[in-house]
Amino acid sequence: MSGLLAGKRLLITGVLTEASIAFGVARLAQQQGATVLLSGFGRGLSITQRIGGRLPQPADTIELDVTDPAHLDALAGVLRDRMGGCDGVLHAIGFAPEAALGGNFLNASWEDVATAVHVSTYSLASLARAVLPSMDNGGAIVGLDFDATVAWPAYDWMGVAKAGLESCARYLARDLGSRGVRVNLVAAGPLRTMAAKSIPGFDTYEAVWTARAPLGWNVSDTEPAARACVALLSDWFPATTGEIVHVDGGVHAVGA
Repeated sequence: MSGLLAGKRLLITGVLTEASIAFGVARLAQQQGATVLLSGFGRGLSITQRIGGRLPQPADTIELDVTDPAHLDALAGVLRDRMGGCDGVLHAIGFAPEAALGGNFLNASWEDVATAVHVSTYSLASLARAVLPSMDNGGAIVGLDFDATVAWPAYDWMGVAKAGLESCARYLARDLGSRGVRVNLVAAGPLRTMAAKSIPGFDTYEAVWTARAPLGWNVSDTEPAARACVALLSDWFPATTGEIVHVDGGVHAVGA
């Protein structure tokens, strides 16, 4: 198979349902010629394995908890064993405890905030560090973002974590450029994914995008965001790093 990602070996995190942006990326990546390896952990591992079987080519799945140093230390070796190395990674990882969302910003404990920042922000750096020894030919790291330039209703500490993610991506772009590794983010508009279900008042976001998106917005269509990820994982953006590509119908660019 030839295509935009012909010969590329990709690690895709975050596949939990067919509605996941990560599933869309894995599907399109395979169609564009990539070898795809999925990751999951805990109770979600079996779900990822099952959903991975619904891809055009059933994908293998490894266990990876990005907060577990042992998993991270072993990752480069696992990638070499399974795929002979790695050319690209999709970071589709985010979590905040319920107490850190939903209008509880001033009352959230440090323990809950620390969990949100560890899983949603620091994991981009720890995952990059873990895969780097397997990226002999350079490559691309792409993370999923949600516009962190403003404060959103109920998003609270996850919004702060996403702001940290954006900054983290810039610093990684600075430090990994000499290794030939590009680091970019895709800031998608609201989509009805598993992650969205944890956001209180998600209907509010839908209403905002319906009213403001110059191009319109379909909360059930993950393909535009997935296409952007695939493009950034390919060699078609060889001089682009530290960038945030907005796939949100244009909402980020317009006022009320």
